[in-house]
Amino acid sequence: MDYIFNMLDDIVDILLVSYVIYKLLMLVRGTRAIQLLKGIMVIVVAWLISTYFELRTLQWLMSQAFTYGVLAIIIIFQPELRRALEQLGRGRFFSRSIHYEEEVVTKMVHEIVEAFRYLAKRRIGALIVIERETGLNDYIETGIDLHALVSSQLIINIFIPNTPLHDGAVIIRNGQIMAAACYLPLSENPFISKELGTRHRAAIGCSEVSDAISLVVSEETGHLSIAINGQIERGLTPERLEKKLFEELRPVAKTMSLFRQKGDLDG
Repeated sequence: MDYIFNMLDDIVDILLVSYVIYKLLMLVRGTRAIQLLKGIMVIVVAWLISTYFELRTLQWLMSQAFTYGVLAIIIIFQPELRRALEQLGRGRFFSRSIHYEEEVVTKMVHEIVEAFRYLAKRRIGALIVIERETGLNDYIETGIDLHALVSSQLIINIFIPNTPLHDGAVIIRNGQIMAAACYLPLSENPFISKELGTRHRAAIGCSEVSDAISLVVSEETGHLSIAINGQIERGLTPERLEKKLFEELRPVAKTMSLFRQKGDLDG
């Protein structure tokens, strides 16, 4: 029996380590960290060769690299480590309550899509961020407080060129426009297309450091884009954008509706 339990422990251990390695690879995929990992692999191979052939000078150099390598990795991989910790903090264990209800989602999505349809036809640039579980107070504080209900007319007026609030992002929380003219972090991903300007990079950057949904109208082409989890989908039609928003927000709304119905039944 002890042998069986030990074997099960080993299997679980291997599966957990494999899962962690897989998640780390997914985390660094498409970032500059993947190139750094290749460099680390070269150092490991050099250390194995120096050990096998007893190349003492090379072995000493590799041992020094390993000694100070941990500190170097923390410094070099700082953006990726921060991103990993933020994603860990967004896990279910640390989730805060979400207050989206289905009626709120339906109205909010309709108003945003109608505004984007208008702005896209006239090639007026716009950037909207919809907050989910990760709080965006740090970015809200950089803008102008509004605390207004989401409406297509208000969104259009905000992004009309040469108005005080058109430059920057609108941040929405629970069906309310919290602030406009907000500053967002730009993505540092070197693999982003050179065609994308500051507005798109800000949309991707915000989606990298949070679980927010970023929406963009291109000023140059009028194309609609959506960024989620560091990935951007471009060239959406208004209908496709509406569908994507419902896919991302309605599961949350349905969950809240079920809890509300259960509470009514218990009462």
